Amino acid sequence: MADLAGWHVVLGATGGAGRALVAELVRQGRRVRAVSRRATGPWPKGVEAVSADLLQSEDVRKVCRDAAVVCHAANVPYSQWQGVLPAIADNVITGASAADAVLVVVDNLYMYGPLSGPMTEETLRRASGSKGQLRLRLEETFLAAHASRQVGVAIGRGSDFYGPQANSAVNQLVITPALRVNTASWIGSLDAPHTLTYLPDFARGLITLGTNARAWGEVWHIPSGPPVTGRTLITEVYEELGQLPRMRRLGRGMMMVAGLFNRQIREAREVLYQFEQPFVMDASKFEQVFGATFTPLREGIRQTLSALRSAS
Repeated sequence: MADLAGWHVVLGATGGAGRALVAELVRQGRRVRAVSRRATGPWPKGVEAVSADLLQSEDVRKVCRDAAVVCHAANVPYSQWQGVLPAIADNVITGASAADAVLVVVDNLYMYGPLSGPMTEETLRRASGSKGQLRLRLEETFLAAHASRQVGVAIGRGSDFYGPQANSAVNQLVITPALRVNTASWIGSLDAPHTLTYLPDFARGLITLGTNARAWGEVWHIPSGPPVTGRTLITEVYEELGQLPRMRRLGRGMMMVAGLFNRQIREAREVLYQFEQPFVMDASKFEQVFGATFTPLREGIRQTLSALRSAS
């Protein structure tokens, strides 16, 4: 077990996963240091907020000092991935190692590439695009650092996020438009099953990885509940709001046109396959070792809508 009395340092604390981690760590009574380039609040009572540039190795070493667990939840826009994420990874490994802390890495499913069945941690990595190939190289970097005893590492993966803090496609295309009495959108097929990860559930899973030695040195899929279709998700959101569902599908052609005006959309076209066919994450490995609880979809929607209302 990790030293539960030590600091839990959250890098990228102002992002969706980072804020969810900070909130759950505080709920569990941990000592939390929230780190971001601009560590602006508000933060829960007792959180130590620190500003740092993760591209500066000395900054990372300083914020990781006295840490028991370092949670790497930092991310950047797609267009910066290739130039920024490898350098951040190197600095985070060095910083966590210097503190003799466990490193928990927030990850996605891009490295598996297009496939025909559910993804497990043993699924072959067949990414054909640059983003998936980069995620695979980063996985190899982190696991090599563990294998060489430089730092203890656990990698936690989730699918598309939704939740109170999520800056995600689900929130932006479905939940926020519905809350504003507008039409929801869904990318690709409205009827392909798709795993969604509720951010508070994801945060709990990551904390489990950081505080249990059984998890270290491995990749873990965090339990996320049964897959749902875009049509079902949208219907559930509007029903929770007491409205009739209104939805539209954003096909590949529409994404091509939108990409002419928005670089983030243009970059996202590489992973459209995830929404055009079944995209299902299997988390049975985690469930068998640590057990699994996850928030039912309707309850996750209810909590997300409540948080968004409060923030508006």
